Amino acid sequence: MKARLTFSVHDLAATRFAVSPMWEVVTSFRALAAAVTPDPHRGWAEQVRPRLAAAGLDHGWLADMIPPAGHLPDFLNPAPATPSPGLSAELAAIAATGPEQVRRDLDWLAAERDDRLSPRLRSLHRAPSAHLPRIVAEIEVYWRLAIAPYWDRIRSVLEADIFHRGRQVAEHGTSHALDGLHHTVRWASGSLHLEDRHCAVTRIETGAGLLLVPSAFAWPRVLTRSVVPEPPQLAYPARGIGTLWERRTYEHLEALAAVIGRSRALMLSELESPVSTTELAARSGLSAAGVSQHLTALRAAGLVSSHRAGRSVLYARTGLADALLTAQT
Repeated sequence: MKARLTFSVHDLAATRFAVSPMWEVVTSFRALAAAVTPDPHRGWAEQVRPRLAAAGLDHGWLADMIPPAGHLPDFLNPAPATPSPGLSAELAAIAATGPEQVRRDLDWLAAERDDRLSPRLRSLHRAPSAHLPRIVAEIEVYWRLAIAPYWDRIRSVLEADIFHRGRQVAEHGTSHALDGLHHTVRWASGSLHLEDRHCAVTRIETGAGLLLVPSAFAWPRVLTRSVVPEPPQLAYPARGIGTLWERRTYEHLEALAAVIGRSRALMLSELESPVSTTELAARSGLSAAGVSQHLTALRAAGLVSSHRAGRSVLYARTGLADALLTAQT
C-alpha cells in the first residue's frame, strides 16, 4: 500500500523531531517477537530474553498487544510533547487514554486476528480504565529490564541522528531531510510519499504538522501513527544502528587511569553491555567485594548506573563515561 501525506506551509513549519522512549519500547518488543531477530539486535536480544521470561513478560500485556507484524495500538505511542520526554511523561499519557481510543485500537487488532482477541485484551476492551494501570506497570518493568541499562547508548544514537537531520535542514532545506529518511519515503510536489505501508496515512486522519521520531529498533521499516488531533508520527530507523552494539576497544586508557585509577578505568572499558557484579569480577580478575567498592565510587561520580533485574543488579556505563573513554581514543 502507498500513502501520500500532503503539506501546507503550516504543516511544514510545524514539522519537528523528538526522541520517544515509548517508540523504543514498542519497536524493541516487536523485534523480540519476530520469528528471526533483526541482525543489528541479536546480541541485545540474547541478553534480555532470559530476564523478560523470568519476569513473565514473554506472555504478558505487551505480548498480547504487539504482534511481530501488522497494526500496533496507537495509544501506546502518544505524541511526545517535548523534544525528549521522559518515560514517566509518556506513561502518564498512556494512563490517561480515553476508552474510545483504546477500543478503536483493539478493534483494529481484532480485525487482523479474525475477530479473536485474548481474554486479557477482551477485558481491556470492556474496561480500559481498569486495566491501563496494569499495562503501565508492565511497561515500567520491561523498560527496567530491556531498555534502561542500554538507554544512554541508544539515546546517543537517536540524538546524533536528529543532529544530522537538523544540519541537513539548515544546509539543504526540510524537503531534502525528509527525502533522505528512508528508501520508502520520498518528498515530491509538496507531499510526503510513503511506500510499502501497512496502513494508509492522509491529512484527513491526522492533525497538523509532522513528528519525526528516530528509532534504534524500527529497522528495517518505517512505522506511522495517525490520531486526530495529534500530528502524524513517523518512526524511522536511526543512522548508526549497525554499530550500536559493537564492542569498542580503547587503546589509550592511561590518561583516564591516572585520574580514576587503573582498575576503575579497566572496569569502565568492560561495561560495553550491562553486567552484574559477579560477571564483572570474573572479567576483571578482581574480587566481587573489590568490584562492588569500585562500582559504588563510579556510580557516585555519575560514570555508572545500576538497574535491578530480578534478584540481580546490572551495571552500565553512563553517557559521561562513554565520553571520557571516547576522548582517550
